[in-house]
Amino acid sequence: MLETKGLTKRYGRHTVVDDLSFSCKPGEVLGFLGPNGAGKSTTMKMVTGFVAPSAGTASICGHDILTDTLAAQRRIGYLPEGAPLYAEMTPQQFLDFVADIRGLSGNERRQRLDEVITLLHLAPVLNQSIDTLSKGFKRRVGLAQAILHDPDVLILDEPTDGLDPNQKHEVRQLIRSMSEEKLIVISTHILEEVNAVCTRAIIIADGRILVDDTPKNLTEQGDGDLDVVFRRVTQGSDLPEKEADSCT
Repeated sequence: MLETKGLTKRYGRHTVVDDLSFSCKPGEVLGFLGPNGAGKSTTMKMVTGFVAPSAGTASICGHDILTDTLAAQRRIGYLPEGAPLYAEMTPQQFLDFVADIRGLSGNERRQRLDEVITLLHLAPVLNQSIDTLSKGFKRRVGLAQAILHDPDVLILDEPTDGLDPNQKHEVRQLIRSMSEEKLIVISTHILEEVNAVCTRAIIIADGRILVDDTPKNLTEQGDGDLDVVFRRVTQGSDLPEKEADSCT
């Protein structure tokens, strides 16, 4: 399970994330939505222990991210925004490096490396330096390192950014196949992503949760168009009373 309690981040007088509390469990694919600057990536960085909150905390599979950080991070696979990589390495070298960090060895190591290379179709570029790869391949290398150790919780920040339609379809199929056994959080502003793979959607703006519901319910409220609800909520217009009730 992933749980946040009063998660807050301030930079000076500016509050980026404002008292977020939510939980999700294995089998869920949570779409964490919001316009640019809503606080999505900052929330993901706090949940994964890369940024310390100003207040509140998060726990991963019962491990508090502040007081039991390494145990929590062992259960997480994290694809950050922009998928930062070591440009001078090849994908093979980078994944070997990640396998070392994750403590993979022997048959398990070989099996996991073979699996992620196959799943993400990385074989053609394994020995090419990362800085020469297309944006799509860089994203796939980033996703490969996130799933390499077969984590219980996946935190994916814009996982299909830079991928072509065929690659997006493949990554979404991969997410669906993993969702039966894992808890997956996808931070995105691409509503198509939510309809494609998510079982639940949280919409935030100005660091606050505005809506927590299923994509199906939200789409119905927008007369078949999730964009309508997203714009209505994030631009400050209230939902009609019957719609607002169903979002609580």
